[in-house]
Amino acid sequence: MSSAHFILYSRSYCHLCEDMLHALEKFHTEHDFSVEVIDVDDDAALVQRYDELVPVLVGQREGQPAVQLCHYFLDVVEVEKFLLKSN
Repeated sequence: MSSAHFILYSRSYCHLCEDMLHALEKFHTEHDFSVEVIDVDDDAALVQRYDELVPVLVGQREGQPAVQLCHYFLDVVEVEKFLLKSN
């Protein structure tokens, strides 16, 4: 069983970013996963890639490529599908 890992591309003082993180954390009651929050403003390449899309949620599993799941708001259906695939 491989565990799920999420990367939340975010920025400081972004209420949508905070909202997405809080919504994602609600899944901890049923699923085991880790979350890494990365501030896009710390990396010019990330700003170029994600600037107007922030927050962006990416899911990863060991040995598999990362998958962009949603941006702006948490897509509950996509996150659930991703978490169920990782069990």
